[in-house]
Amino acid sequence: MWKDLFVQRKYATLKVTQKSDLAKDENVNAENIDVDMFTKCPSCGEILINMDLESNLKVCLKCNHHFRIGGNERIDITFDKGSIDYFDTNMKSLNPLKFPNYSEKLKSLSKSLGINEAVITGRAKIEGLDVCFGVMEPNFIMGSMGSVVGEKLSRMFERAIDMKLPVVVFCASGGARMQEGMLSLSQMAKVSAAVKKHSNAGLLYISVITDPTTGGVTASFASLGDIIIAEPKATIGFAGRRVIEQTIKQKLPLEFQTSEFMLEHGFIDMIVERNKMKETLHNILKIHLGVKGNE
Repeated sequence: MWKDLFVQRKYATLKVTQKSDLAKDENVNAENIDVDMFTKCPSCGEILINMDLESNLKVCLKCNHHFRIGGNERIDITFDKGSIDYFDTNMKSLNPLKFPNYSEKLKSLSKSLGINEAVITGRAKIEGLDVCFGVMEPNFIMGSMGSVVGEKLSRMFERAIDMKLPVVVFCASGGARMQEGMLSLSQMAKVSAAVKKHSNAGLLYISVITDPTTGGVTASFASLGDIIIAEPKATIGFAGRRVIEQTIKQKLPLEFQTSEFMLEHGFIDMIVERNKMKETLHNILKIHLGVKGNE
């Protein structure tokens, strides 16, 4: 179940046998169609031109399905160009439990993704307003939270206290990282304590939940925002559907563990589409900071 949940669906590229979907006109030579230019929406099945999908912020133009995006993509569409100051970029995880192949996995992901861990932290501006931020990378071991992820987030909140800045965290995670055992679970308490210190300083924390956010991340800092926002149809939960159904001996609603279900039951405050996220964050920050007019 968990393997199916976190399989990367971002580029469900068409197979050659599906070229007929694109050649509706009998004068079109399907063999000349470059299928790498297209993506099939996993929600509605629409064939999307990748260029159009990119320009629409990886949101299906037909059904509004929000494709999963990487951490650097999220930063590019959220924060002002040239305003970003990254924190702790050189921090890397060790292998304290000598978990088989874990070190090799970390090195491989670091090389392919160009980052050292499953969260990117720093300071930036949103429409001219300063914030500290954390953006989780779902492609780095499913955005799981190990010791370095917890440490980077805790340090980011502490810097935000020193600089008297609000915090925005984009959550996307499979939960605590099993390769680090109890050390990863302890990060839930550590980051939560840092969030509390930030709150005690009278500062704003906005949690933005994206697909998927589960496990120990949901059970800690993802749920502790002063304002909790989610993207449409994001998977939000702790344990998996089947585990819960087997425990309570009941069938769960179809919409269970979606953003819409969570909004209806008061777990989150609002659902915001990706193309309106930056504007929404800016408006919340303006209200919090008491900014007037076009300041």
